Amino acid sequence: MNKGDLITSVAKASGLTKVDAERAIDATFQSITKSLKKGDDVRLIGFGTFATAQRKATEGRNPRTGDKIQIPAKRLPKFRPGKQLKEAVEK
Repeated sequence: MNKGDLITSVAKASGLTKVDAERAIDATFQSITKSLKKGDDVRLIGFGTFATAQRKATEGRNPRTGDKIQIPAKRLPKFRPGKQLKEAVEK
């Protein structure tokens, strides 16, 4: 499923127009992104939790030259599915 399919599915299930469904989905994504940028978790009971994780700096190798390079530390988004979502996918 891509974003267009999601918009169509939400519009059909909710009775919204596709334009309104797209606005709602975009607003949801923007709200989740803003919260993660601030360092807050987004907990959706029954669905899952969006959070950020800190990845440590590591040393890697350039595949072309074999030279050692430093890979900087960074913050990454992660998703942990909730119990109900796990059970629904399991069936």
